[in-house]
Amino acid sequence: MARKYFGTDGIRGRVGESPIVPDFALRLGYAAGQVLARSGASRPAVLIGKDTRISGYMLEASLEAGFSAAGVDVYLSGPIPTPAVAYLTRALRLSAGVVISASHNPYDDNGIKFFSGDGNKLPDAVEEQIEAAIEQPMGCVASEHLGRARRIDDAAGRYIEFCKSAFPFSLDLRGLRLVVDCAHGAAYHTAPHVFHELGADVVAIGNEPNGLNINDGVGATHADTLSRAVLEHRADLGVALDGDADRVLIADAAGRIYNGDELLYVIVADRLQDRMVSGVAGTLMSNLALEQAMARLGVGFARAKVGDRYVLETLQQRGWLYGGESSGHLLCLDCHTTGDGTISALQVLCAMRRTGKTLSQLTEGLELFPQTLVNVRVPRGFDWQGHAGLRQEQAAVEAELGASGRVLIRPSGTEPLLRVMVEARDAALAERAAQRIASVVAV
Repeated sequence: MARKYFGTDGIRGRVGESPIVPDFALRLGYAAGQVLARSGASRPAVLIGKDTRISGYMLEASLEAGFSAAGVDVYLSGPIPTPAVAYLTRALRLSAGVVISASHNPYDDNGIKFFSGDGNKLPDAVEEQIEAAIEQPMGCVASEHLGRARRIDDAAGRYIEFCKSAFPFSLDLRGLRLVVDCAHGAAYHTAPHVFHELGADVVAIGNEPNGLNINDGVGATHADTLSRAVLEHRADLGVALDGDADRVLIADAAGRIYNGDELLYVIVADRLQDRMVSGVAGTLMSNLALEQAMARLGVGFARAKVGDRYVLETLQQRGWLYGGESSGHLLCLDCHTTGDGTISALQVLCAMRRTGKTLSQLTEGLELFPQTLVNVRVPRGFDWQGHAGLRQEQAAVEAELGASGRVLIRPSGTEPLLRVMVEARDAALAERAAQRIASVVAV
């Protein structure tokens, strides 16, 4: 079934434009409530969490009304990280969790995504049932069956304790000066406390949300802000989260940023000290150096389509525990069911504490290949896979690169663009090769 509303990460768009409008959120809540009511739960209940966007209040109220009209009880957590919703949904034995967030996007975007009762992304089949129900007329259960709504006053505290439980009791962060950039997002009142309660001297930035400043010049999408803050405060490390705190980047004392590929390598190499790691899942965009480093460690590696949803699917299919994207969305399924920026940062800090090594030392076995990405405008409906000249040039470049490089060509999902990415040990070679391929189809 072709999806009309749900994308790879829920429903997302510009606030005030369909589907991110109050009446759609109302119908979505009712439709989702109907699907949950049919699932067999005697009294379905859902948790609604959100990030700090001003539009979250509007969408929260509409969703709450829709669920109530369908006879579903609603728990409201207020602003809280996306992974906290996944955790609390499972911990409270609820039917589903709902997150109102557009993650790393600016404040005037928003979105709605669902977790199942076990803390995983909602299965495709259930999303399809919700889409079908949205198209039906909206009704309302009898008054005695309406859903009730209540606030969870200790949601942040519960999640803070959960994050701390992912860090070994035998270790602490005492003596560590740490900058924590919360992106003026959902982790503004959780992440600094997690690191502080584990003993770190925390300097919090990006922790004053006003509804309009989420991800604005701060957070994981603006890592230069973290670099400057680490140097300014003479910190040992810096941690940058995004608006809903499901991804993380880390800076060392010199302000050098470590991306998701590097952090994933540190975590997996540390796990190998006391357990077997069968495999790691990356994406089509994961650096070739990570794949080769995993091979040297004797760890399998698989590439999924871009998007944490597909990384998770690959892990589940293969029975693996670790994966992620270079953007900093990391999955440690031995700690959580979903990507969690705070918990991922704690796994890196655990490796540093256990070994006494710096991030630079821990990543000595991983030298990332330079990547060049060229966006080529093409006619709509362009058959790039059937373009003989493009295939010929790609094959020629791949033959030249051999095992020391990689070519990836893929269309944009939203624009008439063809994305040409070339990796090579030499940055100039990657640039020339990407331009060569792009010139074949440039209009």
